[in-house]
Amino acid sequence: MAESLRVGIAGLGTVGASVVRVLTEKAAELTRQCGRTITVTAVSARSRGKDRGVDLSNVSWFDNPIDLARSNEIDVFIELIGGDEGPARESVKAALEAGRHVVTANKALLAKHGVALAEIAEKKGVLLNYEAAVAGGIPVIKTMREAMAGNSVNRVFGILNGTCNYILTRMEAEGLSFEACLKDAQRLGYAEADPTFDIEGNDTAHKLAILTSLAFGHKIAADDIYLEGISNITQADIRAAAELGYRIKLLGVAQRTESGIEQRVHPTMVPTASVIAQVHGVTNAVAIETDILGELLLSGPGAGGNATASAVVGDIADIAKSQPGFQHGPVFGRPARELKPYKKAQMRSHAGGYFIRLTVHDRVGVFASVAKRMADNDISLESIVQHAVGPEVVDKKTVILVTHETTEAAVRKAVEAITKDGHLTDKAQVIRIERAG
Repeated sequence: MAESLRVGIAGLGTVGASVVRVLTEKAAELTRQCGRTITVTAVSARSRGKDRGVDLSNVSWFDNPIDLARSNEIDVFIELIGGDEGPARESVKAALEAGRHVVTANKALLAKHGVALAEIAEKKGVLLNYEAAVAGGIPVIKTMREAMAGNSVNRVFGILNGTCNYILTRMEAEGLSFEACLKDAQRLGYAEADPTFDIEGNDTAHKLAILTSLAFGHKIAADDIYLEGISNITQADIRAAAELGYRIKLLGVAQRTESGIEQRVHPTMVPTASVIAQVHGVTNAVAIETDILGELLLSGPGAGGNATASAVVGDIADIAKSQPGFQHGPVFGRPARELKPYKKAQMRSHAGGYFIRLTVHDRVGVFASVAKRMADNDISLESIVQHAVGPEVVDKKTVILVTHETTEAAVRKAVEAITKDGHLTDKAQVIRIERAG
């Protein structure tokens, strides 16, 4: 049997402790599967005295994760610190430069420095694995990087943030406000004390940027993603969507267009009969559309200690199975130096259907004026419905518009004209309607 694979773990939070636990409890099974033992020989964490529920009495401790990364006591460096700079970046870089394999769950680090780190890994002939960085326990990275050889990806999209999906699920199922659902998500530990990164779409954007690079062979471009969060979604939107046969999800979408690669994160209406509309709670789902395979949908736990630890352990096991001297595949499916510069598509030219909710003054001529502004911009309407805001409000009406396929630019121009006409009492709500599997 080959020599034991020696693992060093930096970061012993929920995920790090879960990784240690799984490697310990599943040691015999992993040895059978990998043909060698996997041993945690060293760790780095802020506090040595904290009870993490795992036995660390026989491992070496390093106060500085960079020292652990360079240590001769390990073969694989596991980065579970978090953050796109500081100790996370420096320790991963140090490990790769020292010829150590690296496993990370850090999507922020990869979204910002992934290509540069991939170049080091490929130069040194070591692995940089990151299954846990996108969609938790769903094996989407391995699927796209290894199992879809020969396929050309046309579009990748999905629910990539469990916090947002949980909030939207509760809003629909229980009629609760966004604020109430967010507060409950925080109480249950699904949302951070400062939830901005999740609810405004940044977390989804980082994950989408990684998937985009894998799908289309371009350099990661997390800063070039059109971004909208879910904090402005109301019960009025949830109810209107249900009446029209749709469900609202926060989707990350990347697709190839004639003008470049389009990346966008925003609330989206998907048909209630679609598979992705049935993904509820903290579950994630990723759909990949290709020329050979067609559409593949992967769904499963997107967060949490066990789900993320499962992905990390899977990456470690892949390293344990690799043969010494074997030429490893490129980190992002193509050699890092051959990744193309990212060419951003014109978001304003995006074509599709749109849901538009307008709260307007209840007066003669408003309904006709709204319809005229749509016609002025060549927007064909599938439906237009007028509702009372509520029994206690007598001077306002809600107008719900659903368009046939049109462009982003046309919709924005029409809404701007309606706003300038002085008909609106509140900001217009515009939500894209996405064809979904």
